[in-house]
Amino acid sequence: MSGTLVIQPLPGIGDMVWHLPHLEAIARTSPDQTITVLTKRRSRADELFDGSSFVRRVLWLERAQSGEPPRRHDGAFGGWRLASDLRTHGFDTVWILHDSARYALAAQLAGIPNRIGYGTGRQRWHLSDHRILDRGGRHRPTVEKATSLLTLHDIQIDPTPHYLPAPTAVERVAASFGTLPRPWIGLGIGSSEPFKQWGADRFAELTVRLRQATGATVFAIGGPSERAMVEAIRAVDGAEIVPALGLPLGEAAALAGACDAVIGNDTGLLNLAASTDATTIGLFGGSLPLTQYSNLTAIQPAGGTEYRVNRMVEIAVDLVFEITMHTMMIKRSDSDDRMTADCS
Repeated sequence: MSGTLVIQPLPGIGDMVWHLPHLEAIARTSPDQTITVLTKRRSRADELFDGSSFVRRVLWLERAQSGEPPRRHDGAFGGWRLASDLRTHGFDTVWILHDSARYALAAQLAGIPNRIGYGTGRQRWHLSDHRILDRGGRHRPTVEKATSLLTLHDIQIDPTPHYLPAPTAVERVAASFGTLPRPWIGLGIGSSEPFKQWGADRFAELTVRLRQATGATVFAIGGPSERAMVEAIRAVDGAEIVPALGLPLGEAAALAGACDAVIGNDTGLLNLAASTDATTIGLFGGSLPLTQYSNLTAIQPAGGTEYRVNRMVEIAVDLVFEITMHTMMIKRSDSDDRMTADCS
């Protein structure tokens, strides 16, 4: 037997981005310095790890979303089928970055000898390694639990996600957009929930003002479902915006990383942009601000936010414009200072 499996079943792109430091650290403990990741298709992990040096392959956890018909790994026999699927790969170690006992049992039935997890509830019965979280640790946020588990195994990490797009993704972005004038500003216009959506009218007004002030090329970065929203923005006089929709995640990350600033709703794309070290501005009017990125400026309504309470309309275009201009000015000043230092 050989190989290390990591089960991270949370479905969002942002969830996978948050776990990047943990996945890379676990890979370093594997004999061949790589891991296999088992996750759900909504994470788009195959695109995220295309060209990765530490993720050898991605396997899919076939679980239905609410309202969908059952899939292979759902139901009373889904765990047995998952165990059968895992057994064919011959893993010798599994890390379970989730509280569920289901995945630990499946790993045990698959004959994986080294089984590591949080040890929450019945999960601990199916783990082979009993370095598990204490009762207090089990109630921490997901990423903190993953960090604590690694610490118990003497693995220290910087929990800030860092994502480096593959060189081929960078080259494809340069070939597609490289002739467009600078500065580049990316807009993350999509949202997984209505309470996270700032709205086409506000993005359009912001686009007009940024173009008037800077002459920037403004990109709409998102999925194919945002096409109607892009057209609504472009219908506003002066809101010239370049669609960059449906890009593979690696290319979306490469484009975001090449931008002078990225402004967006609280989505996986915002996390992805921030993880590339891009200057990132997040709009949080219905969700709590992200705090793990030093390069992300969070904008909230006056008085802060409350989860799932939609106050996005209270985030003024004037404020977003002023903060964007200020952060871009700081970035340019820092760049000029580095150039001066390099020449001295």
